[in-house]
Amino acid sequence: MILHVDMDAFYASVEQRDRPELGGRPVIVGGIPRERGVVAAASYEARRFGVHSAMPAATAVRLCPQGVFLRPRIDHYAAISGQIQEIFRRFTPLVEPLSLDEAFLDVRGSVRLFGSEEEIARRIKSVIREELRLVASVGVAPNKFLAKIASDLEKPDGLVVVRSGQEQAFLDPLPVGRLWGVGKVGCRAFESLGIRTIGQLRALPRETLVNRFGAPGEQIWRLARGIDDRPVVPEHQAKSLSHETTFECDVSDRQVLRSWLLDLVEQVGRRVRACGLKGRTVGLKVRYSDFRTVTRAETLGEPTDLTSEIWRAAVGLFENRLPAALPPVRLLGVSLTGLDASAERQALLFNREERTRQSRLDRVTDQIQDRFGQSAIGRAAAIRREHNKEAEP
Repeated sequence: MILHVDMDAFYASVEQRDRPELGGRPVIVGGIPRERGVVAAASYEARRFGVHSAMPAATAVRLCPQGVFLRPRIDHYAAISGQIQEIFRRFTPLVEPLSLDEAFLDVRGSVRLFGSEEEIARRIKSVIREELRLVASVGVAPNKFLAKIASDLEKPDGLVVVRSGQEQAFLDPLPVGRLWGVGKVGCRAFESLGIRTIGQLRALPRETLVNRFGAPGEQIWRLARGIDDRPVVPEHQAKSLSHETTFECDVSDRQVLRSWLLDLVEQVGRRVRACGLKGRTVGLKVRYSDFRTVTRAETLGEPTDLTSEIWRAAVGLFENRLPAALPPVRLLGVSLTGLDASAERQALLFNREERTRQSRLDRVTDQIQDRFGQSAIGRAAAIRREHNKEAEP
């Protein structure tokens, strides 16, 4: 059985925890009024007004003028994420982080020590609440896909268990929009066929889905049957590290996308350094609103763990390898592959001193921000200035 642990309204919940006077108030992280930007996270109180992540600041202000708008403290959230992952590893070494606020856990080898998978899920939720004063929702299921869906069904503070043999009974009543890759456009396409639930979709032949949607149709067919054989891969065993985000509403503004891209690069850089790894190939993943997914990659001259070098490659792919008239984007991701803990750097003559300086800067910045939060030192802002980018969420 696999656990998917997802922190509830993570960024906003951290702010409410750190500032008790914000408890019960609509907290909106990002989307600062009078600034061009987007919402990074919204508390459940703010969501009742229709505010959600990736929403333009002007829209969030219009929907919730009484909201408390705060600048993101990404590195503060990253430090707390590290504390959460330490709790996970008390129960199993098989932890695969997906982002700062969610992870898969394979707990099959832990049941003799801690009880059933459901009991382990309850204990993890309890420890997070007691030690960090934060709330998590957990899905427990035979595979990653089902566990991730289950964790989202009864938020906040949810615990949903899908037992082996119950996969179809669990999936069939759910709307087709719960399937990975089926966004609003996909839901409309299925509705045109009279299909609204996963059970109805499951009745379609595989050939029909492939003919209608191409390669994603094969994946949709498998997911509708609860098929997902991917293992949980801990970071130290991974050959790649990645971060991606799916927007609640499609995003067309290139400046907004660049802002999210930098956030993803920062997270990848921190994780790869924390694992003591270096990677050679930077990847960019973009999924458009019409189901098309494109990937672009650049192989570097030598392995790196430097945020500035990952950013330079990622933003180059974004600016030079994607259409100038960019279609609406629903998913954006960054990866670093070809990871190796023993990667040796070639003695390049002209940039050795600068790269050494950047490496020291990254390490010191990570340490300072882990302890004191993002406001202690401005690495991200420096990178933006260095590359003459104005994107600021």
